[in-house]
Amino acid sequence: MATVAEEETRQSVITYFNISGGLEYENNLLKQWGLSQRIVIREATTATQHDDDFIDAVRGSDGVVTEYFTITDNVMDHLPTLKVIGLQSIGTDMVDKPAATRHGIAVTNSPGFCQEEVATTAVGMIIDLARNITFYDRDVRAGAWEPLDGPMPHRLRGRTVGLVFFGGIPRLMAPVLKSLGMNVIAFAPTKTAEILAAAGVDKVDTLDELLEQSDFVSLHTPLIKETHHLISERELSLMRPGAFLINTARGGVVDEQALVAALKEGRIAGAAVDVIEDEDSEQSELKGLSNVVINPHAAFLSQESFYQAREMTLRGMVDLLIEDKPPRYLVNHDWLDAHTKKQS
Repeated sequence: MATVAEEETRQSVITYFNISGGLEYENNLLKQWGLSQRIVIREATTATQHDDDFIDAVRGSDGVVTEYFTITDNVMDHLPTLKVIGLQSIGTDMVDKPAATRHGIAVTNSPGFCQEEVATTAVGMIIDLARNITFYDRDVRAGAWEPLDGPMPHRLRGRTVGLVFFGGIPRLMAPVLKSLGMNVIAFAPTKTAEILAAAGVDKVDTLDELLEQSDFVSLHTPLIKETHHLISERELSLMRPGAFLINTARGGVVDEQALVAALKEGRIAGAAVDVIEDEDSEQSELKGLSNVVINPHAAFLSQESFYQAREMTLRGMVDLLIEDKPPRYLVNHDWLDAHTKKQS
């Protein structure tokens, strides 16, 4: 067994897998924290994102930082030295968390780092759809100059926005939407009517009610088993013909083929999406529809959020690898019980 002195002089290795932006910021943080000699960080960039690519890149590491790679039980089987997985994201659906706990691997994320960015993007998408901003831009660039081309824009005042769930992001959206004169309702099973009322939001008891009453439906759910295809053909059929769907959550929350059909057939007026079901595919039909505004999963991004997530992730690594304490922003809380028993 290693002595305390040996543990203190041993260097921990953290691999950043297909993370853009270089590692100068992280190296500067380690220098500021006096840990440059205790932690080695290395960058791994691969042309593809297969399991073997990840395993080869991360093998021998104590920690790995990633964003979108799916880490399965089988992948973790091949990485016996791995102690912590740091996700530079809010979502954690890309990691098999029960498997991580069984392997003794802590999983962390970066909660709240981009709430303001996503909230303002979602509000911006509502305004864009209502006022035909993207449509007019496309029309002018195609050689037209006619404001009466296309669908008639809408006034925002008096329109109803339905927020699906009410976490930090929709909580930031609500006062902005209210300031525009919009009515705001929410389907939020874990929130009381009093909590929503304090934010100027009316609670509805079912998703069906929200879909039937809203001019704009904005999704803010995590992607878990219960929310996969939360919005599918049936739910889309409940929306008003002139309603719009906004998705800044996760692509899998919406049945994309059902959405494409509803948009093509005019059963809803349009959609704005920051995410699609298969972001590695170039074949999404949403990209070819004129009544869709689509972004490349960019709602989280700003100069400020970019660096905040990176610092949060590295701090969690330091907590466990250097200070031997539970990492902040721990996701798989069962790991803590197992870790505590192992140390006692």
